[in-house]
Amino acid sequence: MIEHLHPRIIENKDWATALFVLTFAVVAMTKSAYETRFTEFSKLIFSDKYAKIYRDNSHMKSSFTVGLFFVQVISFAFFIQLTMNIFGEASKTDWILFIQIATFLLYFILAKYLIEKIVAASFNIDDFVELFNLQKVTYRTYIGVLILPINAILFYYDNISTIVPLAVIGISLCISLYSYFISVKTYQNVIIGKLFYFILYLCALEIAPYYFLYYWITKGSA
Repeated sequence: MIEHLHPRIIENKDWATALFVLTFAVVAMTKSAYETRFTEFSKLIFSDKYAKIYRDNSHMKSSFTVGLFFVQVISFAFFIQLTMNIFGEASKTDWILFIQIATFLLYFILAKYLIEKIVAASFNIDDFVELFNLQKVTYRTYIGVLILPINAILFYYDNISTIVPLAVIGISLCISLYSYFISVKTYQNVIIGKLFYFILYLCALEIAPYYFLYYWITKGSA
């Protein structure tokens, strides 16, 4: 009796494994090189001590920030693709899609940062925006590092409930809102002095881009 043989489709996960190893290695090297700073960074959600200590503009371009920024982009790109996979919109092993998502994230973050600098110069609030950006980058990086191990679990396990990515998104939003609260609390004297410009900045560059991005994604998937 001849059985019908079905070709087995083998998904290529090597690229993802290599990226996971690389990003975890970057985190480990950063922790080793900046042990004290990383310890304070890991407590960010429980204490604003890190935000108070490392609030100088020079920390924006430090190897600590740059290294973890790389981790942040990779981590968010993985999470977006894995969420799309869980909702049946994409394959989690599609490396071309991953490159597209990561590239879009990189350009979006950098373009937004450059526009913010231009607007800040126009409003004459350069120093404040630099400090505000550092706070945002710090908490966004924290979220990226936090969800990195979650990404690994989501990638190597199948049949993940849709509740999981939604819960991660909810927690991430709470941390982001908390970061804004800390920023406003830390720089309240500067904000009060330039309240009108701060509200303009907030509406134009902190709310509008994400609203239009959400509208574009939902309209495109409709």
